[in-house]
Parts: sequence; C-alpha cells; structure tokens
Amino acid sequence: MIDAGELKKGITIVLDGQLYQVLDYQHIKMGRGSAQIRIRLRDVKAGHIVEKSFQASEKFSKAFLERRQVQFLYNDGNLYHFMDNQNYEQMAVDKGLMGDTTNYLKENMNMELLIHKGVPIGVELPISVELKIAETGPGFKGNTASAGGKPAKLETGITIQVPFFLNVGDTIKVDTRTGQYLERV
Repeated sequence: MIDAGELKKGITIVLDGQLYQVLDYQHIKMGRGSAQIRIRLRDVKAGHIVEKSFQASEKFSKAFLERRQVQFLYNDGNLYHFMDNQNYEQMAVDKGLMGDTTNYLKENMNMELLIHKGVPIGVELPISVELKIAETGPGFKGNTASAGGKPAKLETGITIQVPFFLNVGDTIKVDTRTGQYLERV
C-alpha cells in the first residue's frame, strides 16, 4: 500500500480490481475541510481515461510490474512487436496500451516492457531519445536558440517546437516525458 503523497506520474495502481496508470496528480486544499487529491488515470486494459478524487489520507494498492529490457522491432497496424534482450522471445503489445509512447518509437530502440501477471501492458521509454527532423521551415542567418522556435515534424511523425537554427536532417534530443526539444546532437 502507498499513501496519496507517494503517488506520481507513471505509477500503476490497482483500484476496484482494475489496473490504472497515473497520468496526472493534483493536491487540492480547500479553505475548510480536509485536503483532497485529484488523479487522472488510464485504465491499462481498456485504454480509457478517468478522473477521480480521493481524500489525501487514502491509501492505494501498488501493482507489481515485471520490467524486461526489450528492443522495438516493428509495428503492423495495431500491434507493436518487441524482442526480449535476454532470451530473444518476441512479444506484441496492442496500440491502445502504448499511449503516446508511439510518438518516440524507432526500430531497434531499447526500452523496458512492463508486464503484469504475464501480460504485456505497455512500455517505459528512456528519458530522452534522438530523432531526425523530417520537415521544418528554413533557418536564417542570425537566428539563435533563445529567440523563439518553429514547428518541426520528426521522423516518427510527431511535431514539436525547435529553435530556428535547426534544419531538415539535423538530429535532435527530445524529452519523452514532456515532448520538448532538449539539444542538437
């Protein structure tokens, strides 16, 4: 059991017999009365998102997840295929369980596969990934990193804001937690 204060983004809990992943967490203190927490949860099996409120004194049951080092192989529509780095066993994960992690997946990329009771339920990406810029506007002489940004479509299809000096073909580092540009590689 974990306290409400120990909840954070990414933790998986068991609530009413269902497996939920915490997407967002807010601590709310009204003028009178006890503090409450508001949590955005994603149902791991069904994929839908719910918001629930609890008293700050509430305790939650943390789900036991097995973590395996895997390599992303390919996707064929609704299934994403991974290979276990230890025993070379291949596993498939449904697109609905992947969430927004699909925005950062490249072939042969290493990450952790999360497994609950023998069933793959999702992946945990590294904190940052290196991606190439596929499309962006032109960079002009004199543009600096701190003067603003422009949209850039990356090789995986996601569009993020990047500094003006970057061009098509440049490789950049992107934070997978926030989806923001970190640096040029």
